[in-house]
Amino acid sequence: MSGVVAGFTVIFVIIAIGYMLGRRGTLGAEGESVLGRLVFFVATPALLFDSLASSDLSVIFSPTLAVAAVTALTVGALYMVVARVWLRRSLPELTIGALSASYVNSANLGIPIAVFVLGDASFVAPLLLFQIIAYSPIALTILDVTTLRRGASRLDTITAPFKNPIVVAGAAGLLIALLGWTPPEALMQPFRLMGGASVPGALLAFGISLYGVRVLEKGTSPRRDVALASVLKIVVQPVLAYLMARYLLGLDGHELFAIVVVATLPTAQNVFVYASRYGVGTVLARDTAFVTTLAAIPGIALVSGLLAG
Repeated sequence: MSGVVAGFTVIFVIIAIGYMLGRRGTLGAEGESVLGRLVFFVATPALLFDSLASSDLSVIFSPTLAVAAVTALTVGALYMVVARVWLRRSLPELTIGALSASYVNSANLGIPIAVFVLGDASFVAPLLLFQIIAYSPIALTILDVTTLRRGASRLDTITAPFKNPIVVAGAAGLLIALLGWTPPEALMQPFRLMGGASVPGALLAFGISLYGVRVLEKGTSPRRDVALASVLKIVVQPVLAYLMARYLLGLDGHELFAIVVVATLPTAQNVFVYASRYGVGTVLARDTAFVTTLAAIPGIALVSGLLAG
């Protein structure tokens, strides 16, 4: 349990600092927006490029990757179906909601939890790679086509994904890893320095967004959407991960425990950054990230009690 608390303390402290920045107006009225754009266009692409260029791609073929991919896509699709039929949301809103329900906080919270609770950061690496290589490009392509690219030509629609900085950076890093080339340190260091701002930048922007608003406020927050996404993220995704790992892949022991813990991680703050960038579902992404982060503490503690032994 102490490992869970230690991992979550990191995220709460930085969010609290962001909240204080928003309260004091230190970054001005456009601080959240500017910081969000910096994270989206510069810091996150740099982080993805650096991470993928130096990654061991053999982890792609691990059971953890299979579980992460299947459960994320299943839960995301389930959200889109239910929210479309029940709540009648548009495709951009459904996309942000699906990410809120299934896009795991694999970096700024996943790595500390993997170290403190699982004893090995490599358990979160397959999930991180899947979200970078496949999940983000799919979601961002949908958002590009359905928001920024309305009325665009067929050529613009086809080329939209290749103009997205996160997709381009991820593809470039993956290409370098596949080629087995090790870039000079002088070339990679700038990306490493800029990428280091991605995690704290996203958390600070999230914290700033909390000032002056009430999470789950009636009339402002899409409570039903948040409830649906939160239940899918904290309850359904871990259960699916357990069933798939235990009964389809035949895993047990510490590996099974690790897979379920990773699936119980909350919604990533990057979803809020994406929502802010495209101007859709920002309150849904913010509130779901907040609710699932709080709910993940007892959730991971419960998983630890049931499976750690």
